[in-house]
Amino acid sequence: MGTRTLAPALLLALGLLLPVAPASAADPLRLEGRGFGHGIGLSQHGAQRAATQGVGWQRILRTYYPGTRLGRAGGQVAVWISGDDDGDTRVEDRPGLRLAKVGTARSWSLAKLDPRAEQWRVSADGRGRSVLESRRDGSWRRQQVFTGDAEFSAPAPITLVTPEGRTAYRGVLRSAAASADGTRRDTVNRLSLENYLRGVVPQEVPALWDPDAVRAQAVAARTYAAFERADRAARHYQICDTSQCQVYGGASAEHEASDAAIRATRGRAVTRGGDPIFAQFSASNGGYSVRGSFDYLPARRDSWDRYKWEQTVSVADLETAFDTIGDYERVEVVERDGRGAWGGRVTRVTVVGSEGSSTVSGDTFRIRLGLRSTLFHEVS
Repeated sequence: MGTRTLAPALLLALGLLLPVAPASAADPLRLEGRGFGHGIGLSQHGAQRAATQGVGWQRILRTYYPGTRLGRAGGQVAVWISGDDDGDTRVEDRPGLRLAKVGTARSWSLAKLDPRAEQWRVSADGRGRSVLESRRDGSWRRQQVFTGDAEFSAPAPITLVTPEGRTAYRGVLRSAAASADGTRRDTVNRLSLENYLRGVVPQEVPALWDPDAVRAQAVAARTYAAFERADRAARHYQICDTSQCQVYGGASAEHEASDAAIRATRGRAVTRGGDPIFAQFSASNGGYSVRGSFDYLPARRDSWDRYKWEQTVSVADLETAFDTIGDYERVEVVERDGRGAWGGRVTRVTVVGSEGSSTVSGDTFRIRLGLRSTLFHEVS
């Protein structure tokens, strides 16, 4: 008689066959870190902690920019409004609004051209000319056509209408040729350096931080803008309005507390040899600053900055960020710079998976996973 084989289900029921455990999946990556941003120059969190301990803004600046002096900076600045990317410069009507042809004495009172207008815009006509139009009753009406750039001005802030919304700006709003033939236009805000800072400082630090921390930020921001102005970014503007330069929110971003800090440090800038320095700053250096491109931006310990963070990165996010490794297994830190906690910032890291590994720089790892800095270590 032949041998009868019991079904696996029956064996399992009789306790004679144990279920096979699934392969263990990797755990999410849990990180503890310090610092926020590139860590060069002034640390905003470090300045805040120093100020709460009674350290004045002058000493804060001397500490973060060694070998420098306080000097002066003033004048005007031209800021590219990067969010206004629809090809025209469009503003809300307001009392006293005027349009001028740049480089000439020619200008128009817009209330006289169209007393019922709700909005105005300047755009290029495809042949390099500026076209001024007014809007009322839901339609646009052509008012003037001329060659060259044009700019809006008014006695009070002008509201710019962009694809992102509405923002008020002091100074003038210029429709500036961004190409040699004048067919591509950018919106540029030209205003005094002091009024520009009113839209920068509360975007970079909380306006209600300790006044000396906000004053240090005001001087750093004034200095940074003056340096960038001397090495202008483009023919038609000197600085941008994003974190690639300094975050600038126009008059809509102003706050009375940061205004007070700007007034208290009016015209003051950090200088070397009489010229404004490249006054870089970041949210936090995590206790050890990163060396910059000038000797007044050294790598050094910072006893004021104690900013810390924690972040958990899911396996799914790791496998998406490193999509050639297969199933994620682990992260191996290959190299650190030797400066700061845990042996310093990560400069090279390997992500290991079932189908291979990927070795990238610490900065690439940080960007792909959205980390606040490269000064981190894994915690169990």
